[in-house]
Amino acid sequence: MATIRATDGQSPRILIVRLSAIGDVIHGMPIACALRERFPNALLAWTVEQRATMLLREHQAIDELIELPRRWLRSPRVLGQLRRRLRAMKFDIAVEAQGLTKSAIVAWLSGAKRRIGFGGRWGRELSQRINTETVETPAEHVVDRNVQLLRPLGIDSPVVRFRVPEPLLDRIAAEEMIRYCGLADGFGIMNMGAGWASKLWPAERYAAVAAHLGRERGLPTMVLWAGDEERAMAERVAAGSGGHARRAPATTLTEVAALARRATLFIGSDTGPLHLAAAVGTPCVGLYGPWPAKRHGPYGPQHIALQKMFFEGPTRQRRNAPSKYMEAIDVEDVCEACERILGRDDRNAA
Repeated sequence: MATIRATDGQSPRILIVRLSAIGDVIHGMPIACALRERFPNALLAWTVEQRATMLLREHQAIDELIELPRRWLRSPRVLGQLRRRLRAMKFDIAVEAQGLTKSAIVAWLSGAKRRIGFGGRWGRELSQRINTETVETPAEHVVDRNVQLLRPLGIDSPVVRFRVPEPLLDRIAAEEMIRYCGLADGFGIMNMGAGWASKLWPAERYAAVAAHLGRERGLPTMVLWAGDEERAMAERVAAGSGGHARRAPATTLTEVAALARRATLFIGSDTGPLHLAAAVGTPCVGLYGPWPAKRHGPYGPQHIALQKMFFEGPTRQRRNAPSKYMEAIDVEDVCEACERILGRDDRNAA
């Protein structure tokens, strides 16, 4: 956690509200970075739900992290505690970057006179009524929309920076895992898991891509997992890769970031670890089905987002979309994307 900076009457006290999910919190980091660059003496706080807290600890742009427990909105006691804590910090501005009723309520509880949130289609539920200022954000990608929220504060088209922290213990753990897996000479990473079954790509296809990278590029692969089901999938990938993939040890999200910094390539579907790898600068191949890659793909020109079919429908239906949307991406598509990235790296090295 950064040391809280002393503020004077000319330095704003700003609250960022982006509660979840993992990928969305990562996409919100450029808001904090842009605010810190524009207001170096400001006090910047971020309200976030527990699961994503670890990603923001030690972030250099953030002075104060306000962590919310599960089901916080259902507890009058927790709401009262939250209100008292927020009011004590005397915020001038709240940047509500989620566009939902619950996030707008947090901004309102802060007592900030200026509560800036999304207008148009991205200001959902009751958020536009609760916030005091709404901003039209026409950009296509969610990261660009997020920084467009800052226009009322005189921040227009800032350089997008994530500045994902790397705690010393995570760096040490990542280097030990790399040695343990025998990958000190270079490796790629695969992350097969996803929060929704509709975002999963078949394990046997990941195995085939790992085999290709090993045979054609001499690049072994570390396969990440979380939970028993993903661990079994990772073992199937390793078993089917012809010896070119290794199942990773158990990892935390912050250890994933440290591993990704040291990887040549990252392959995965639309989920937190993919966006974390992109945020630390690792070239990524993203696999997309239910959600549009143009809006939610790995951010930056160095990445490739693959999408053959797009599911039109609300979030609830996307969660349960049939597997054909992901399975439309075949092994050859992913291998070709990997070759484009690795070939580009070869040309840059030359």
